[in-house]
Order: sequence, then C-alpha cells, then structure tokens
Amino acid sequence: MARPLPGLALTAAATAALLAAAPALARTAPSLSPLVLALLLGALAGSLLGAGSRRAVHGRGTAGPAAARVLAATRPGTDWAARHLLRAGVVLLGLQLAVGDVLGLGWRGLLVVAVTVATTFTATLALGRRLGVDRDTSLLVATGFSICGAAAISAMTGVVDRTPRAARAHADGTTEPEHDTATAVATALALVALCGTAAVVVLPWLAGVLGLTPEQAGLWIGASVQEVAQVVAAAGTVAGTAALATATVAKLARVVLLAPLVAAVGSARGRRAALAAPDPGAGPRPRGGRPAAVPGFVVGFLGAVLLRSLGVLPAGVLDVAAHVTTALFVAAMFALGLGVDVPRLVRTGRRPLVLGLCSALVVTGTSLVAVLALT
Repeated sequence: MARPLPGLALTAAATAALLAAAPALARTAPSLSPLVLALLLGALAGSLLGAGSRRAVHGRGTAGPAAARVLAATRPGTDWAARHLLRAGVVLLGLQLAVGDVLGLGWRGLLVVAVTVATTFTATLALGRRLGVDRDTSLLVATGFSICGAAAISAMTGVVDRTPRAARAHADGTTEPEHDTATAVATALALVALCGTAAVVVLPWLAGVLGLTPEQAGLWIGASVQEVAQVVAAAGTVAGTAALATATVAKLARVVLLAPLVAAVGSARGRRAALAAPDPGAGPRPRGGRPAAVPGFVVGFLGAVLLRSLGVLPAGVLDVAAHVTTALFVAAMFALGLGVDVPRLVRTGRRPLVLGLCSALVVTGTSLVAVLALT
C-alpha cells in the first residue's frame, strides 16, 4: 500500500512557506489570492519534477531518476491532500458566513446578487459551449466568476473530481477532448486572477465616472468582483466607509449561494452518471455506487453556516477557523498544482481566455444594470 506521508510532508512544507510569505504578498499584491500563488508554485514544482522524470525515461541526465522517485513517493500523499483537504476547507468556509449579516443587505441588494450570479453562471456555460471550451473548464470559470473566485472554484472542483469521465464526455451523446481536472482548475484560477486584478483598477474609476453613490458602488463591486481580497482592494479606494461595508456583505451573499449551486450541479451530474451507467448485467458499477445527490462537504458547509449564524462560537474560535480554512485551501491548491500538465495548459489556446473576458463583461454589466434598476 502506498504511503501518503512523503506527499503530505511536501504539501505541509510548501503550505508553511506560502503562509509565511502571505503578509508580504498582501502588501505588495493585495488582489492576488494565496490560493493562486499556491497552485502556481505547485505547477512549477510539478513541472520541474516531471521534466526530470521524463529525462530519466529517455536516459538523459543524472537528476532524472531522483525526480522520478520523488514523484512516485509523493503522489499518494498529494493526491489525498488535493481531495480531502479541499473538502475540509469548504466546510470550514461556512463558519465565515452568518445569515443575519447577509440579510442586512436588504431585498433589493439580495436580488442584485441573485440576478448577477444566475445570469453570469448560465451565460458563461452557454458561451463555453459556443466557443468549444471543455465542460470542466467552462463550469469552473462560470463558478469562479459568478460566486467567489478561487474558493468557489475549489468547492466546485469537488463535484468535477467525483464525476465519472463517461458522464462528462457522453452525457448528451457528444464527445470532447480529454481534459484533466488540474489543468481546468489552473485555467480558471488564472482567468480569475487576471480579470479580478483588472477590476480592482477599473471598477472604482467607472463608479466615479457614472456618479454612483458609495452604497451603489459597493454593491456593484461586491456583486461583480471575483476574490474577497479583490473586493476589499477595489471598494477601499471608493470614498466613504459605506462602499467597503456594502461590498463586503454583497460578497458574502454571493458566497452563500455557493452551496446550492454546487449541490445543484452535483445532483445533475449524478443523475447523468446514473443514466449513463451500464446495465447490471454488463459488469459492476464504479466504486462508490450511485452518486450522492448532494456532496457531503456541501452538507458540512451548510451546517457550518448554521453554527455561525446561531452565534454560539466565540470570536477566537472563528478567527482560528478562518486561518485554518486558508491553510487548507492553500495546501489543496499546491497539491493540485503538482498535477497540472503545463504543456497541455499552454495548448489550451485563446478560447478559455476569450471565455474569461466575456464572463467578466457579463458579471460586470449585469450587476451594474441591476444596481441602477433596483437601487
């Protein structure tokens, strides 16, 4: 049986280094998520080890055999971390959300958020099909742009990862090119980082040009910008504290919609997988049997939201939980990054980039129209 300890040790060391560098990163690049940096570092490490391993296969160089041994020794642990730490982070993410805070946005603000999320998600999926982008990448881009960037992509990765390949490739009778989950995640995270960073600069300027009030500007930024750090950076440049407060609550409202969205996608893909499953006489079902209608980590997320909303946890516990959540996501993204096929990522071409830019325009335009119409 493969031992996970070497891979877990590598993941823990990388996570500790990334968390130690996080304060400096926040000062120099506040809009860059530590999750994105973790995935990039993992992809770099995986590429270096993979290149060495390929040299070993072809009998070139002296570092190749060592790289191959490192890859083989760490793979069980990093695979475990990418799967299980990711889900644990999603569960703890629920402790950052209190239903009462979200309801304070008012029905108009909540409607702005709901319309923006629904429109962006469905439009991005439709655009992905038209552009010929594979389903996993389209789904992760749609989730990241409509909900909350890297954290939402991480949560939806749990659904993508648990879906049988046959359901992804043949659910509607069509086929698509083979596409691994790690590459899809890397593509979606890169697009979120690119477009979100641009929004930090552009949206506050546009809010001033359009003459929006601080509350309107905050609602627009909170309903459209991807990452929490990007929302804070953008809203913080708008005059008055009302913009930052409104933007933060609007962002939390989007995060609340993460659970029902992931549950709906998981349920739909589970039904498609069941329909695509072979007849009982054709052989055994895939391990795990019938897919669950709602992933367990989503149920845990909702339970954590309820626990936070009841107000039974002290502030110190919530602070620790927030740091642990970040650490779990960073560890999972580093482990996932080790599996990124960089040459394949480069070969994805410009279609995912076009999809990301179009999704950014949809989320920005829809939220602005909703803000102007409802507030």
